Amino acid sequence: GALHAGEAPHGLTPALRCCPSPRKPRRRLQALLALAGAKLTPLSPCRTLCRPSSTLLRRKMAGNDVPPRRGKVLTVDTMNANVKKVEYAVRGPIVQRAVQIEKELKEGVKKPFNEVIKANIGDAHAMGQQPITFFRQVLALCSYPELLDDNKFPEDAKNRARRILKACGGSSIGAYSASQGIDCVRQDVSRYIEHRDGGIACDPDNIYLTTGASDGIVTILKLLTTGEGRTRTGVMISIPQYPLYSAALAELGAVQINYYLNEEKCWSLDIDELQRSLEAAREHCRPRVLCIINPGNPTGQVQSRQCIEDVIRFAAKEHLFLMADEVYQDNVYAEGCAFHSFKKVLFEMGPKFSSTVELASFHSTSKCYMGECGFRGGYMEVINMDPEVKAQLTKLVSVRLCPPVPGQALMALVTNPPQPGEPSYAQFIAEKTATLNNLAQKAKMTEEILNTVPGIRCNPVQGAMYSFPRITLPERAIKDAKAKGQVPDMFYCMKLLEETGICLVPGSGFGQKEGTFHFRMTILPPTDKLQTMLRKLKEFHQQFTQQYS
Repeated sequence: GALHAGEAPHGLTPALRCCPSPRKPRRRLQALLALAGAKLTPLSPCRTLCRPSSTLLRRKMAGNDVPPRRGKVLTVDTMNANVKKVEYAVRGPIVQRAVQIEKELKEGVKKPFNEVIKANIGDAHAMGQQPITFFRQVLALCSYPELLDDNKFPEDAKNRARRILKACGGSSIGAYSASQGIDCVRQDVSRYIEHRDGGIACDPDNIYLTTGASDGIVTILKLLTTGEGRTRTGVMISIPQYPLYSAALAELGAVQINYYLNEEKCWSLDIDELQRSLEAAREHCRPRVLCIINPGNPTGQVQSRQCIEDVIRFAAKEHLFLMADEVYQDNVYAEGCAFHSFKKVLFEMGPKFSSTVELASFHSTSKCYMGECGFRGGYMEVINMDPEVKAQLTKLVSVRLCPPVPGQALMALVTNPPQPGEPSYAQFIAEKTATLNNLAQKAKMTEEILNTVPGIRCNPVQGAMYSFPRITLPERAIKDAKAKGQVPDMFYCMKLLEETGICLVPGSGFGQKEGTFHFRMTILPPTDKLQTMLRKLKEFHQQFTQQYS
């Protein structure tokens, strides 16, 4: 049958119409359209549309019945309006300009620098961090099983590869997996969580493998987003926030509820601020969700155990679904700081909370000491989810068939790494420790150097992979920026890029208190390059301040 896109009047649900041939509409198409808020409506059977031998088709081929020219079906005016609201600063205008500058440098265009340093995103391997040998060995064996006969690979790597391949259809990571993820990998994740949380039980059936943590976060938000007008779902997110959240909420048509972290107290979370934010939001939406990023992105703070307890009590009192983004759980550097999972604290608070508070927590292969962003491996664990809703969640993830199987294999290795006594253990521990120690040193160095610059103030980088310093901008620079139609810290970051080749993300892309300006920079570049970048940044800020004073 032929498919026709029917343009709906403004405000009405768009529809796809399909001739009712025996194989259409297909169930997968129906599911995808349901997710997008579109419908399938059948057309009546007709020879002219469905049969290539029709008289009308022969006339068209002869040029006797050419349809009149029309405008595009899909235009900026007729596209999904929510998509136009989506912004993602981490790959926004600054980064697009950085890519252009890289091309210009390759073409021989003269610049006051020789390379662009992309400190805008937590892409560890792109910044020179080396992959963990054991992980890549097993992935190589899974990708090319003939290597299992090669004596260059340690036996524990071969055993991991054989186990993963045995769980794959046709013993190939090129086969689809179950939609919830490979069973043995979910078991590995379950055991990892139990070990991490001191023996608290974890049911593999509550584990969903995902395409990075982002995929799981968006999927849970889809389940939670309902209503119209004042009944629309409200989602509480920290400011500053990771732009995934604001982008996903804009796309889904949910209401973003901002609560501000306390910069004066090292970006701490204050329950009074949560309460203020919640009560204000109830005037225009229905708050249902509270999102926490710990360790923080972009701010690098690590929440105390007491803070997590307070958040759980607040969620229970206000009947909120908790989402805990814990992808930086191994990235904790500051003395006196420690990672506490929301699940562990929840269960240690006793049945009053552990049997009632609904929680989804997320982890990824992209951060920590692994930095394997490109494999898009991740998982989420759901706690106290209604069984009927959980069935709907399973249905929802099945529409996309499965997460990337190589990413699932990598998650199996992250959660089941070499153990004491295995051939690869010593090298694995050495590489992991060296990577995390190096990040801790760079976090300290970044804070110390930035705080030597008049007009820049940087809180301690307690964890994660970023600093989020406040910058003081001269009034004339603020006026010039507004005259150019730019946010002042965007103006600052764009000039920094053009004059030094350093690519940072303006704080306005993450949210900040009005009247304050920041930028986010990753601590991932190699130590020598990071030192050079910080020196150039210091010189630029001094010159910028002098120029606009």
